[in-house]
Amino acid sequence: QLVESGGGSVQSGGSLRLSCEAHEFTLSTYAVAWFRQVPGKEREGVAAISRSTGTIFYADSVKGRFVVSEDRAKNEIYLQMDNLQHEGPGLYRCVTRSHGSSPIPDGRPASVFLARKEYDFWGQGTQVTVSS
Repeated sequence: QLVESGGGSVQSGGSLRLSCEAHEFTLSTYAVAWFRQVPGKEREGVAAISRSTGTIFYADSVKGRFVVSEDRAKNEIYLQMDNLQHEGPGLYRCVTRSHGSSPIPDGRPASVFLARKEYDFWGQGTQVTVSS
C-alpha cells in the first residue's frame, strides 16, 4: 500500500511538501514516481527516481521548482513543490511497480520513467489546490 499525505491549499507561488509512505513492501526495489492527475487530462508524470542508476527525472513543466527525494530508512519518498502555479493543482499520486515485476531497464530516458504505463502500483493520492 502507498499512502500519500501533505496535500492542501496554497496560494500561487507558495510551497507544499508531499510524502508517500510504503506499507508492507520496500519502496526502494523499483523506480518510483509522482504523477499529477487532473480531471479531463492525462495523468502527468512530474518526477521519478531510477533504481538502477539513482537518476532523477523531472517533467519540463516542474524543473527548477519541484524536488523529489527519499528516506530509505523510513521507506518514504517526498515531493517538495515550490512556486506552485496555475498548472500545479491536482491529485498527486506516488507510484511504483508491483512486487515481482521487472525493473525499468537501465539507460531509458525521462519519457519512460515518467510514463503512466510503466507503473502498476498506485497510491490513492493527495489533493493540491492553488489559489490566486
